[in-house]
Amino acid sequence: MYLWIKAAHIISLIAWMAAMLYLPRLFVYHAALPAGSPQGETFKVMERRLAKAIMLPGMIATWILGIALAVMSGAYTQGWMHAKFALVLAMSGIHGWLSRMVKDFAADRNTRSPKFYRVLNEVPTLLMILIVILVVVKPF
Repeated sequence: MYLWIKAAHIISLIAWMAAMLYLPRLFVYHAALPAGSPQGETFKVMERRLAKAIMLPGMIATWILGIALAVMSGAYTQGWMHAKFALVLAMSGIHGWLSRMVKDFAADRNTRSPKFYRVLNEVPTLLMILIVILVVVKPF
């Protein structure tokens, strides 16, 4: 059963990360448009669906399956897992922030530039790289 849970964890993580990497890219293009434009309205729908249909379920499944794996394997006692947990908490915080931005765009309250979102797009990437290194290398 462990390997099935692990496979499901990886699948849910891929879905979560795909959305975490794509949503800020949508924001880059959306932020360049005037509020209320037809294209902006299309971006609102895309952003909401991505956040609610892919990003949120991906995060929830990743957390549930990840906790199950940590308990089943006993990895929760290891240092690398503590570091991974901290980084996944940070990723979850970014998730929450992105969800807030979806609501801001939906209400035409965005105050940030496309450049801001280009930089923000790199944060989940960096966290993902560090998490994968911890899981594969288990440096401590």
